[in-house]
Amino acid sequence: MTNLQTIWFVLIFVLLAGYAILDGFDLGVGVLHLFARDERDRRTALQAIGPVWDGNEVWLLTAGGALFAAFPAVYATVFSGFYLALVLLLVALIGRAIAVEFRSKVESPAWRRVWDLIFAVGSLLVTLLLGVALGNILRGVPVNAGGEYTGAFLQLLNPYAVLIGVLAIATFTWHGAIYLAGKADGPMRERLMRLAAPEGILALVLYMAGVATSYAFSPFLFEGSPLVWILVAVVVGGIVLALALVRRGRFGGALAASSLTLGAMIAQTGAALFPRLVPSITDLAYSLTAANASSTEPTLWAMLIIALVGMPLVLAYTIWAHWVFRGKVVISDEGY
Repeated sequence: MTNLQTIWFVLIFVLLAGYAILDGFDLGVGVLHLFARDERDRRTALQAIGPVWDGNEVWLLTAGGALFAAFPAVYATVFSGFYLALVLLLVALIGRAIAVEFRSKVESPAWRRVWDLIFAVGSLLVTLLLGVALGNILRGVPVNAGGEYTGAFLQLLNPYAVLIGVLAIATFTWHGAIYLAGKADGPMRERLMRLAAPEGILALVLYMAGVATSYAFSPFLFEGSPLVWILVAVVVGGIVLALALVRRGRFGGALAASSLTLGAMIAQTGAALFPRLVPSITDLAYSLTAANASSTEPTLWAMLIIALVGMPLVLAYTIWAHWVFRGKVVISDEGY
């Protein structure tokens, strides 16, 4: 495997980590929307993510585009094998985006309740589907010697993948609760502080269950670099640190710790899979790797040049947007 292929393997996971950290709290706030007590709480939640949610989703689009350009065989296999799940994911993403923009267009409680439900259910479905997809990759996908997906849709809903999907819901909801607590004030902030503790503990328990199950059913994930176990420790430490900081009301630090946790989870996934991108549950020798599934070297070089120009711009815009809209949410007539 060449250095260029390794670089692109790492870049794919950097983009996925950026998406998990940034859109993770958006999706978590969406799931929490199901339990909002009143209109003020719902508007606070929406205005907390309103200026940044669409920019955060750019990271997912960039990761998908990078996967298509750098590892087209992986893109073809995953998108054909997970086709129905990806269609549901797309519908959920579109639904939650429309809901954010449409809920305030008509002054009707019934109208807003419908769009609030679509927003919350869409956020829940997106999170679950992303987690289930990741779970299937970690478990191994039925791929033959020609790199073709040979399974059925219902095979994707196996217990291990569902466990990772539930872990994704718990982790993103916890991440979202921390973010929203830093944006809210008064009783809503107090409720979110109380919610963050059990959510964090649940995320930790499910994560450890996921690690144990992975070790039992996909031992190849732990046969490579010792970095995997180091990152497991970072994840556990990040959750514990975030819980301690929330108790002290230090939401900025807690959000940094929960972001570290999510980044470490994605990094652990990359370290465990390397150099495989799609392990084959049929036979590991059939796996799609960074070596056998990559584009040509000129394509990788061209994409790397584009990435070196584009990624700093995306990162700079993201930092700028979050800086401009920092601070507490102030409810106004112009908001969502």
